[in-house]
Amino acid sequence: MNKTKFKRSAGILMPISSLPSPYGIGSLGKAAYEFVDFVKESKHKYWQVLPLGPTTYGDSPYQSYSANAGNPYFIDLDILIEEKLLLKSEVLALDWGDGFVPVEVTEQQALLGQYEKAYDIKLGDSRYVSYEKMYKNRYTILRTAFKRFLELIKTDKSKADAFSKFIKETKWLEDYALYMALKAENDHKSWASWEDDLRFRKEKALKAKEEELKDEICFWQFIQYKFFEQWDKLKAYANSFDIEIIGDIPIYMGYDSVDVWAGQEQFQLDENLTPTKVAGVPPDDFSADGQKWGNPLYDWDKMAKDDFKWWRDRVKWQTKLYDVIRIDHFLGIIKYYTVPEADENAKNGSYKKGPGQALLDAINEELGDKKLIAEDLGVYLEEVNEILEYNGYPGMKVLEFAFGGSRDNPHLPYNYEKNCVVYGGTHDNETIVGFFKDRPDSELAYAFDYLGTKNREELLDKMFRAAYSSVAVLTIFGVWDILGLDNHARINMPSSTGTNWKWRMTKGALDEKCLNVMKYYASVFDRERV
Repeated sequence: MNKTKFKRSAGILMPISSLPSPYGIGSLGKAAYEFVDFVKESKHKYWQVLPLGPTTYGDSPYQSYSANAGNPYFIDLDILIEEKLLLKSEVLALDWGDGFVPVEVTEQQALLGQYEKAYDIKLGDSRYVSYEKMYKNRYTILRTAFKRFLELIKTDKSKADAFSKFIKETKWLEDYALYMALKAENDHKSWASWEDDLRFRKEKALKAKEEELKDEICFWQFIQYKFFEQWDKLKAYANSFDIEIIGDIPIYMGYDSVDVWAGQEQFQLDENLTPTKVAGVPPDDFSADGQKWGNPLYDWDKMAKDDFKWWRDRVKWQTKLYDVIRIDHFLGIIKYYTVPEADENAKNGSYKKGPGQALLDAINEELGDKKLIAEDLGVYLEEVNEILEYNGYPGMKVLEFAFGGSRDNPHLPYNYEKNCVVYGGTHDNETIVGFFKDRPDSELAYAFDYLGTKNREELLDKMFRAAYSSVAVLTIFGVWDILGLDNHARINMPSSTGTNWKWRMTKGALDEKCLNVMKYYASVFDRERV
């Protein structure tokens, strides 16, 4: 059995996309550094982010074109202006959708009668991402920066050498840049609709396209170069204060991803490269049909034959980006739910045995001294607990889940084991204020008793105290809960569309009052970063 690598501490969940910005979405610029300063001054140890990859249809960071690439939207434009790759006037001339409010929010607020003019809604510490404006304008401005960069490296050898070095050393970039260039050529359609020679990756066809699309390929290489140049500097800044970054790894890849296209033999695909079965979860009390996620499943037997090289490479890259890795849907490593591709829902799926400790041995070797958190929510399995204990990984608790069911509910703080991470709520949950606001007293009787108050205005503070005072080695709260926002700041509602992944914080929202409160929790409950 391995000991935990964590010490008693606390962190804050803040998606990059939710950072304040005048350009429609959070980025790796000034606001990110200011957030590191907030974490530092509040005596917290960790900043947790959501997956950093480029998003696809639906805008979810858990459905990305790549397991390794960075999201172009997060490249900070002011830094590109400082580097003389853009002009301020060029950036300001574009509409970044800063006044955008999703119709679902305006309808909700109008229904509740909270504002006189639903169309002129004032949501306090909130803005929303307009992904339509992002898609339309972000690539336009980045192509302008790319053209200037090409001119710059003609005369600046050091920058040219640094760019060439990045391309040479970033092994996954060759496939990714070609893949994105081919998507652009094919009207951004899935690789499944490309011509057969490209779908099946015939060498002659790929070589021809590499030559034909070399300028477009270079653009996508430039995008990743700038993303990771900015990310590396931000992470170094955080690490200089002994603040660590927690990154999230979705266990599955989307079918329309470079990882499936370039690694077809690693997935359960038929002779036409179509998934035979896909990922999901079985029916439960919340979903009579279960959930059919649609992600292709790994061919674990083939992966085992090369000692899980694909996973080793993935984890090795992630350890460069993060200090702590959280594996989403950790259960899928132990056993995974398979759903026939042809089925409309997940009712007729079945569980299969996963690679288990064999894969985790490979992951542990690549982790080195980095840490891992296992997202083990959902189905309870003693085998999962045994594997967590054997590897020293902390599992997860969610305080919002604590007040339903029996007194042996594992999310109740008095049932915690020391080596766990407690969240007030994750990105998939309601905000804490929203959780209590939208429920009648009858549903909250036990929560009132447990937290020691029936005053709803005190419940947020009581939730922080319950988590911070617990034995859990690490406690993490979302920035929306630090701000005390209701569900208009909810990040994601699973199995829905609308406002998901759109919430943004306004500049200056994390004020001195927030800082002092978070510093107080860290100090009183012995979670200060030292």
